[in-house]
Amino acid sequence: KLNFDNFTNISNILAKLSVEQSLKLIKFNLENLGVTHDSFASETYLVNNNEVQKVVEKLKKGNFVYEGKIKGPESEDDSIWIKRNQILFRSTKFGDDKDRALQKSDNSWTYFASDVAYHNNKLNRKFDILINILGADHAGYVKRITSAVEALSGKKNKLICKVSQLVKLIKDGKPFKMSKRKGDYITVEDLINEVGKDASRFIMLNRSSDVELDFDFTKVKEKSKDNPLYYVQYCYARISSVYRHIGKNINDKINISSYDFNYSSEEIKILKKISEWPKCVEVSSNKLEPHRIPVYLYELASEFHSYWNMGKDNEEKRFIDKDKNVSDDKLIFLKAIANVIKSGMDIVGVSSPEKM
Repeated sequence: KLNFDNFTNISNILAKLSVEQSLKLIKFNLENLGVTHDSFASETYLVNNNEVQKVVEKLKKGNFVYEGKIKGPESEDDSIWIKRNQILFRSTKFGDDKDRALQKSDNSWTYFASDVAYHNNKLNRKFDILINILGADHAGYVKRITSAVEALSGKKNKLICKVSQLVKLIKDGKPFKMSKRKGDYITVEDLINEVGKDASRFIMLNRSSDVELDFDFTKVKEKSKDNPLYYVQYCYARISSVYRHIGKNINDKINISSYDFNYSSEEIKILKKISEWPKCVEVSSNKLEPHRIPVYLYELASEFHSYWNMGKDNEEKRFIDKDKNVSDDKLIFLKAIANVIKSGMDIVGVSSPEKM
């Protein structure tokens, strides 16, 4: 129980409780999105454990730190900007536009100094590559932090920074402008409750991180080609329905006695698309561009649906023939598509329903 008669005495306890509850809420929302983290780092721990002081000393030994004065930001008036001696990191040595302050006028450490200590902590854990995911408003931060990691590790490109652009929410056909002052905002929990985890993940991952995303609440719930998630899931559900027709589950093993198949040009086109899947996964992983996977899945699903629709006018294109049977070559063809769709959706962390 806290005694509020003297706020000073309980301010640190309140701050700690606030951080604990905020982190609890963040973890809860991330879990609902299907995102898990192995560990969370505490800036307070780094400061209290003298990690910042230690990393500054380490940089000094490498002659990457010095005492000097820097110009004020462009937004500041030079006539009123007070230059003073500061502990500075030589980030210009690594291509930055100016050296960066590590200590404030009250001798406390800057945010940048704490970040340098955190990255040194990550380096000490012997990871091959460090990856930062930054918001659009932190794009200018990339050069200084990559410079610090290069100074500490002695290696170029040890840290990769991915800058993620903003998400624009569209509600009722209009941009939804959020305002904390007015209390108009949509939380992650609101988003999941309205459109679900699958839609949130798939649509967010459906574009490159360096491109702004229009998240339209209406479109992500549509059952049409304009909704990429629905279109891909419907592809898997359609294939599952064919298997159910012959009393099989899409996950069952198929026993084929003869592989003397004869595929049409449209089917070969889809099989060629399937052959691109391993390369898609490889490039997505190596370039840290997960959007390539949902984009590929949508393209594959689109080709499948186009072929399925041909069967409305042409019996030869139908998967279930006039005798209500499904040939072996069609079963294998459908299985190949289903396997890729399921594999891709599992990577993205989205479900593949067998019925819709």
